[in-house]
Amino acid sequence: MEPLTTAAIAAGSIIASKALEKTGEKIGETVWYKINQFVATLEKQSPHTVTAIDKAPEQPLDYGTAVLEIEFAAKANAEVAQAEQELVTAAKAESNPHFIQYIQQLADILKSQPQQASTTNYQKLADEIKTVIQGSTFKAPVTFN
Repeated sequence: MEPLTTAAIAAGSIIASKALEKTGEKIGETVWYKINQFVATLEKQSPHTVTAIDKAPEQPLDYGTAVLEIEFAAKANAEVAQAEQELVTAAKAESNPHFIQYIQQLADILKSQPQQASTTNYQKLADEIKTVIQGSTFKAPVTFN
């Protein structure tokens, strides 16, 4: 899996868990634990990124920038990279269909963000996220229009 895809799924997992928490839905304990572990690790390396993600979805988040900042933090710190990978592994095993739906919605948001010549191709990244979600790694049914 491409590193930016991993970062995008990690960020999406955090935002999805926050959204589900507000509706009273639960996610698996493993995912919840890995999210908390990842956030604590990321906060040491990039506290402004954690602050921006914590404010989502109430305040608009530049999802593409957040993904790039997470990836940069993972490259700069092996502990962040390990926590990120563990979170992604746990997220891919999560069976809550609403959790998966939120990650797909965030991939769509990423896809719709304007492209800039000096940045990542968000369209390609969003397609990769959907490919990971569609794979057999998620247990819940997934449909796309």
